[in-house]
Amino acid sequence: GATVITNLLSAIPYIGTNLDEWIWGGFSVDKATLTRFFAFHFILPFIIAALAMVHLLFPHETGSNNPSGISSDADKI
Repeated sequence: GATVITNLLSAIPYIGTNLDEWIWGGFSVDKATLTRFFAFHFILPFIIAALAMVHLLFPHETGSNNPSGISSDADKI
């Protein structure tokens, strides 16, 4: 599983094998690799949630505008 997926990185010219060893934390998949993958999978949802919040709140901070100039009567209802 993990060996096959991470070995795809070794196909990158010049840095592939070094990148492989850096992600593995050694020369093979072992405890260090699993710890790194667990930490990545634990932290990634929080990073995505934070980016989604920034994405949703940013237009309210800058003020939403109408770049196409199309007027809408939806707010008059």
